Amino acid sequence: MQQIGIEREEIKLVGICVRTSYVQELDKMQGKIFPCVQQYFHQALFEKIPHRINPGTTFCAYTNYASDYKGAYTYFIGEEVKAFDHPLPEGFSPLNIPRQRYAKFTTQPAPLPDVLVNSWKAIWEMTPTELGGQRSYQTDFEIYDERAADHQNIVLDVYVGVKP
Repeated sequence: MQQIGIEREEIKLVGICVRTSYVQELDKMQGKIFPCVQQYFHQALFEKIPHRINPGTTFCAYTNYASDYKGAYTYFIGEEVKAFDHPLPEGFSPLNIPRQRYAKFTTQPAPLPDVLVNSWKAIWEMTPTELGGQRSYQTDFEIYDERAADHQNIVLDVYVGVKP
């Protein structure tokens, strides 16, 4: 994985979310993320999101951490928007990711879910020095764009929030 330090401006997302935990997601059959992702894509929920900036570019965010990556958190899947419409379509939630400093990782091509699982395992094992700072546990996210079209050779960017 390639790694750089970067600061990103505020990001507004609209999508759907579930509350889950590291332990719950260890068993994909008991986890909540996979069914959430399936619902999002199989029901083409992205088409209902108003004011999309880059249609087809999906953000998967991890936020509202109870502690660290081993605790409870909210998983969010959606797209970046210009503004939040009120009310949002039924079942959708807004997520405002504040301006933050990140360690940005770009993966090597690999099949899904291996590319994702292996990336996060490597990140979890990194020391703060290797990561470029202490994790902030504010909001972390992945971006799936045109490089994710071939599910056998996905390339994605993983942004891990770090304290300045």
